[in-house]
Amino acid sequence: MELKAVPIEKPADLNFILGQAHFIKTIEDLHEAIVQTAPQMKFGVGFCESSGPALVRWTGNDDELVELAKKNALALSCGHCFIIFLKGGFPINILNTIKAVPEVCQVFCATANPVEVIVAETATGRGILGVVDGVKSCGVEAEADIATRKQLLRRFGYKL
Repeated sequence: MELKAVPIEKPADLNFILGQAHFIKTIEDLHEAIVQTAPQMKFGVGFCESSGPALVRWTGNDDELVELAKKNALALSCGHCFIIFLKGGFPINILNTIKAVPEVCQVFCATANPVEVIVAETATGRGILGVVDGVKSCGVEAEADIATRKQLLRRFGYKL
């Protein structure tokens, strides 16, 4: 077995969701889940089929995000993984809906941070072991940091 760290290539402020599912129908169900939950959201989805022709299946409503999803899914090439890039909203807007899609087994991360995906490669294929999401903690927040966090949440409209 060989371990690899595969970086997700994306613009710095772009959010994405990385997960694992179990069936070719996933690509269509993810598409439907996103447009039914957040119709204004722009997105691109890549899904790694893990049997038969083993293709990267794709969908979306934004050409740039679709290309990014296809490129990153192919770089990962891990059976049944999916990656969703999105604009016009945040992962929190669709995350519960994505997790409720019947084929979805797990979500590894939902973030705009730099991410490296830890991949194991064997003679039969590749699988995601986990992710490195963002940077190492630098300390514990102080009162000023708490105030900044609360202001940010209110600016985004998540708290009153």
